[in-house]
Amino acid sequence: MTYCVGLLLDAGMVLLSDTRTNAGLDNISTYRKMFTFEEPGERVVVILTAGSLSVTQTTMARLQEAAEDTSPDAPPSIMTADTILQVASVVGDTLAAVSKDISSRMTQNADGATASMLVAGQRKGGEMRLFLIYPEGNFIEATADTPFLQIGEHKYGKPILDRVVRPETTLSDARKAVLLSMDSTLRSNLSVGMPLDLAVIEKDDCRVSSYRRIEAQDEGFQEMSNAWSQALRDSFQRIEI
Repeated sequence: MTYCVGLLLDAGMVLLSDTRTNAGLDNISTYRKMFTFEEPGERVVVILTAGSLSVTQTTMARLQEAAEDTSPDAPPSIMTADTILQVASVVGDTLAAVSKDISSRMTQNADGATASMLVAGQRKGGEMRLFLIYPEGNFIEATADTPFLQIGEHKYGKPILDRVVRPETTLSDARKAVLLSMDSTLRSNLSVGMPLDLAVIEKDDCRVSSYRRIEAQDEGFQEMSNAWSQALRDSFQRIEI
């Protein structure tokens, strides 16, 4: 399993994913789940993936291949679609086709051949947009009322986002919010694990403004986790009933 989260804010977008993939308690691996496509200053698209590894890897391979196709009759790709909405449609169509293809080849556990994705991006002169792509290829979009989207094991990390994330949240506070959301998930679900990939896209940059790989031994992350745990314990003790 995995946990990925994306925030759409007035100041930009913040994206975070873990890297754990497991096919049973004794078969745990690390795979990247954050993929970046960009023409700095013109277009940026970041995709986060969750679900069947065979589906996500095949989908990303097809999207990458299409993005590299420069032939005159090539269909729209992530790098040539006119809008980020069209980018989401390209990703959705590709994901749905791969899911259907792989499921049709499986005689058992076909329901497991599914995946979902977060697609975040901006084109020069356009608005920042964030979409959640379902296995069937349809999608929903983040809005001012719901400025964050999650995929994978999202239930443990959702409460803090519900309480603190608003469109006006600063990018600094947003980074803290997604990291604490991930910390809650890491503590409660062994199918989510380090290292983490954290990306920030500042509004109108049309590129990944900052990227950070957070390893298991990262001192800053551990200090934040410990401080959050202590703050929760202190607040709990102060509450009277």
